[in-house]
Amino acid sequence: MKYVASLMLVVLTSLPSLGAEQESAKSDQNRAAVQKICPVSGQQLGAHGAPVKAKIGEEVIFLCCKGCLKGKVSTEHWATIHANFAKAQGKCPVMNKALPKSPKWTVVNGRIVYVCCPPCTKKIAAAPAKYLQVVDEFYAAHLKSQQPQGQ
Repeated sequence: MKYVASLMLVVLTSLPSLGAEQESAKSDQNRAAVQKICPVSGQQLGAHGAPVKAKIGEEVIFLCCKGCLKGKVSTEHWATIHANFAKAQGKCPVMNKALPKSPKWTVVNGRIVYVCCPPCTKKIAAAPAKYLQVVDEFYAAHLKSQQPQGQ
């Protein structure tokens, strides 16, 4: 009986992390959809199977395949990816107002976050999880708005 009780305890204590893993997977899925292209090849993410997570500088991004892990990042594709992220985010996660034409940005836990003004980067640094969640919500709303009606 003790074995069953301890087994249930292990299962129950692992349930909250399962929810966090699913949330993280959904966040990654949305980020890859927003990013759209591989920074090395320029090909659509998903064209060669599931995108591969990689770290470039301070940022965690996605590549189209493992073959691109050894490739060189194209500055043109890198700029396109950042424009995609800024467009999908659309608003400052702190002030909830539209991003300016040339928004400031910061990297938080490997993710680029655009802001309306430099003071907002300090607020994000003080509560990163809160503001990354807001950015995830902006991405989800953007992706939903891109779907054809009725889906």
